[in-house]
Amino acid sequence: MADTTLLEKLSRLGLPLMETSEEFDVNQTLAEVVKSRDTRLWEGFPVLLVNAARDYRFDHARVLDNLNAAEEKEAFLALVLLSLALYESYHLSYSWMKQLKDNFSDREKSELKQLRTSLAHDDLFALCGTQFQPARLRGMFELYFEKESEKSKQRKDKYDELSLEYALSQMFSPKQKELFKKKLEGVPLTKTEKEYYSRTVKKKVVALANTELHRLAQKLMEY
Repeated sequence: MADTTLLEKLSRLGLPLMETSEEFDVNQTLAEVVKSRDTRLWEGFPVLLVNAARDYRFDHARVLDNLNAAEEKEAFLALVLLSLALYESYHLSYSWMKQLKDNFSDREKSELKQLRTSLAHDDLFALCGTQFQPARLRGMFELYFEKESEKSKQRKDKYDELSLEYALSQMFSPKQKELFKKKLEGVPLTKTEKEYYSRTVKKKVVALANTELHRLAQKLMEY
């Protein structure tokens, strides 16, 4: 199994086995995965590669520079071909994929086609002495996309929350905003708070709820 340092780096590339904030060389990390010959990490290589390439840090030549033995370079090529075949099975296309494929030899193009066929028919296949199950490859890749989708949702929710806080701050004083939230959440108000809410906050709430006022405000935003 891979060492702790490698696992920490892998969490940054889509395999959340550990958390880390330390910067690292993604190309060297991909090379370490190739050298590990760890089946689990090789199954996750398509996830690692798509993450490494997402912010343009992936450099095919630099990964090769970190590999010495011919069998390591051959394994890297095989894992890249596997990754491309998997992406294509999901109809995914990236600019860096085209650049790689443009430089493929006829043999490499043929191997890519064979891998696409194996994935399409759920056939077991071997690369560099390691067996791969299409279902496991797809499962790991889909899990990555589920996590990315959840992260995007969390980012949107956080943005909406901050946006609402900003809007409320433009309309209400801190005390008025507090009463607005209490009323919204059904928190009981004291007699003084009820009087203040009715006298001041409610009038603003009624104005904000006015459909025509909202329409006019939206129209003004266009200018």
